[in-house]
Amino acid sequence: MIGAIVYQLTKDMTEEDVKKSGFEDYFVDHTAGIYPQGASGTPFMAAYLQSKGDAITDLHEDMAAEQKARTTYDNILRFCDDYDVKDAIRFLRAREVVHYQRFGEALRLMTDKLDSKNFYAFNPEFDKKCFKAQNKKSKN
Repeated sequence: MIGAIVYQLTKDMTEEDVKKSGFEDYFVDHTAGIYPQGASGTPFMAAYLQSKGDAITDLHEDMAAEQKARTTYDNILRFCDDYDVKDAIRFLRAREVVHYQRFGEALRLMTDKLDSKNFYAFNPEFDKKCFKAQNKKSKN
């Protein structure tokens, strides 16, 4: 959606518009093409996708990512004066809030099922034998 917004805002710009907006450096490299990067100009890279292969750790990471996106949308709303853009950003912001809530629910459900004495003693996605042994102990 952000790419579509950027496209809509830049599709009819003139050379003068590019110069006045401070869009020149980006324009030289990408014309008006969508190139995912942060406001600082740092390009998006796969290193931003964090995964440890542990559901608890990964859910915490997912929740943090949703909050970072929400904050970014809050900041965009502070500077934006285009009603149509603000409307789309508000929608995206609300979606981040819902995602955060769903990840939180998944984390709660997962941690409720773990033996609290051995909360981080094993990785249930990897240490399958350990998980089975833990279940046998808790049933006895």
